[in-house]
Amino acid sequence: MSADRFVRLRRRALLALSASALTAVALPARAQDRPQRIVCLDYGLASTLLALDTVPLAVASRQDWDVWVVEPKLPESVLDLGSSWEINFEALIALKPDLILTTAFNDALLPRLKSIAPVFRAAIYTPEGGAILPKAYATTQELGVAIGRQEAAAAFLHKADKELDGYRDRLSRHHQPPLALVNFLDPRHVRVYTNPGLYHEVLARIGLTNAWADKGNFWGFETIGIEELAHAAKAPDARLIAFEPVPDDVEPVLKESPLWQSLPFSRPGHFAVLPATLMFGMVNEALRFARIITDYLDQTA
Repeated sequence: MSADRFVRLRRRALLALSASALTAVALPARAQDRPQRIVCLDYGLASTLLALDTVPLAVASRQDWDVWVVEPKLPESVLDLGSSWEINFEALIALKPDLILTTAFNDALLPRLKSIAPVFRAAIYTPEGGAILPKAYATTQELGVAIGRQEAAAAFLHKADKELDGYRDRLSRHHQPPLALVNFLDPRHVRVYTNPGLYHEVLARIGLTNAWADKGNFWGFETIGIEELAHAAKAPDARLIAFEPVPDDVEPVLKESPLWQSLPFSRPGHFAVLPATLMFGMVNEALRFARIITDYLDQTA
């Protein structure tokens, strides 16, 4: 994906989000009017808040942050609202938030959420589809407006572009293999990451190729049997990248599996397990993913 095309997609996404009333939260007129007690039901939005020097009062599924998000670190002061699909409304009401951040994933909760506080609703992963990374950029701009941190949002996105450009430059120094990207669900099934999707679009942004050509759902993945990974190994140098966490039984079973041994990815140097990065995130998660992939390819060049 060229830089010019990416900019065009960002502008289109921002216009679409604004036109569909992404948020009813107006720009605070004064600094003292900025929301102070912000709660968040989504990891990507929460990590974006932290990038804008704003600490949420509470997040959903806080206990799993270090498993899936990892960085930025979540301050100890941030409280847990329960799982993202089963919010603790008693705790939420008791916190008396002045802004709730949510996504289309939690649309069933919107009437209850709106009865508690103003709601910022992000629409990045939706059935309507569309390019994920440009929508993540546009949502970051909208969030900056909503919390009175639009200059911080602009600075963060400028820094993100510079960082991604740097990864692209580093990777252009060597021939780079196509990459198939997965999370293991069990020894026989993986979630493979597709177009559209955050991983796929970051690969394109930094000059890499997704070895998995088939399209997936609007979340950017497809669940397949490991035997189907052969379709992603058409290029002789294609590599399979799995991300932590990997279930404990996967490695021992694969070692004894004739099916796994028959795959080109089982050859030395064609398979690696890399640190976790949130596959359904926003710009922070795109940057972590890009850095992890670039460092790996640099080390194995």
